[in-house]
Amino acid sequence: MKPGAPFDRNAASYKDPAGFVFQQGGTVYRQVHTSYQQHYELFTSSGLYEKLTSKAQLLAHNETHDNLTGDEAWFLTLIPEPLRFIAYPYEWSFDMLKDAALLTLEIAETALQHGMVLKDATAFNVQWHKGKMVFIDTLSFEQRREEEPWIAYRQFCESFIAPLALMHYTQLPLQPLLLAYPEGVPLRYAHQMLPWRSRWNMHLYLHVHLNAKYAGKPISKSKLKPFSNQKLSHIFRSLTELVQSFSLTYEGTWANYYGEAERRDGYLDRKRVVLGEWIEKLDGVATAIDTGANDGTFSALLQRRGIYTISADSDHFAVNKLYLAAKEKGSTLVHPLIIDFAAPSPARGLNLTEHRSLFDRVKADLVLSLAFIHHLAIGKNIPFEKIAALFLGLGRQLIVEFISREDEKIVYMLQQKTDIYSWYSKDNFQSVFGRYYTTVAVQDLSVTRTLYLMKPHEGAPATPTT
Repeated sequence: MKPGAPFDRNAASYKDPAGFVFQQGGTVYRQVHTSYQQHYELFTSSGLYEKLTSKAQLLAHNETHDNLTGDEAWFLTLIPEPLRFIAYPYEWSFDMLKDAALLTLEIAETALQHGMVLKDATAFNVQWHKGKMVFIDTLSFEQRREEEPWIAYRQFCESFIAPLALMHYTQLPLQPLLLAYPEGVPLRYAHQMLPWRSRWNMHLYLHVHLNAKYAGKPISKSKLKPFSNQKLSHIFRSLTELVQSFSLTYEGTWANYYGEAERRDGYLDRKRVVLGEWIEKLDGVATAIDTGANDGTFSALLQRRGIYTISADSDHFAVNKLYLAAKEKGSTLVHPLIIDFAAPSPARGLNLTEHRSLFDRVKADLVLSLAFIHHLAIGKNIPFEKIAALFLGLGRQLIVEFISREDEKIVYMLQQKTDIYSWYSKDNFQSVFGRYYTTVAVQDLSVTRTLYLMKPHEGAPATPTT
């Protein structure tokens, strides 16, 4: 692009005096300010950038000496490697947050060895990219001053240690806490919520309980003792050992869903065959979102076709299982995501622009919804009109499975609540979705389960409006 051309500054990139992220002509850039020049030059000359990017721990970038924004504070413009999708920590599973914490600590230790320190240690600086967690904030590194403590220590403890510890000790998936506290769970809250026995963990006592005791209390700089590199390295090691000790082992209701479904008289095999045939014939599909993806069994069919797929589910344990499998394989075409589609991630932050809503971030070519509509319609009392609008807000083409009232799963669901669902029928489903979509193909998978391939009508809304 040419200097002076219009650009859009990233709404979340306003707090860092070292620079900001912006977009111009469809390309994402990061401007480096003159105030950060000394730190950036050390970052590159010390070999830290090369070290981190060679291990794929830091998002790589190219440099351009064009001042694209015309900003007087400009020093350099970076062109980062593009990210396929941006997710937020409250959409991650336990092991995604754990791996992001371990990556942050390993990078902090490596930076220390190169005379630098991480000034930011928020979970938002990490993203899932090409089959692994990657640090994305190039301007988070500053020249190390040996006499100073780690400036990002408390931020790290609140962003990572507090939520991980709470999940470990309760054995519950509490990642929604990070939606309530996007900057991290306050240490004084974690201190109160953690069980008494957690105080017997020496590392946790130091980094949460003792840390919470002094949080918010003013400390005179004259009383601060010098932090040698060795002392800071000991802190990184202590934090690493603590994070490595955390685990979440309980399995939820849906984590083994497909293991049970395999026992249904050839149903899954027929679904795999039909889906495989339909996917092969799809045109113009490069991206997809699998709603109710569970452990990603059917997302894999899309990935085999080279389709980048966001595999989303509200069940923490199913998504965590998917994440661990994707990490082991180094899967580059799947993005695990925890999403409750009855209450998807909203816009958040200053002026509701810092963290974009799910609908602002997902514009897929294909929406896949298998054995999921009844969970929205009967489980959440959501009418077909709003479900159709939901799918249109996520993508264009649609493969959707309808399960009739006679199916054993729905019979069981209706035994648990008052039946107010006279509108839940195949005829009404086809009628309502027909207002938004044209049916391209239909295939019965069993007596009670039917698969549909649909395309939106010309001029159908691209965002949920119903």
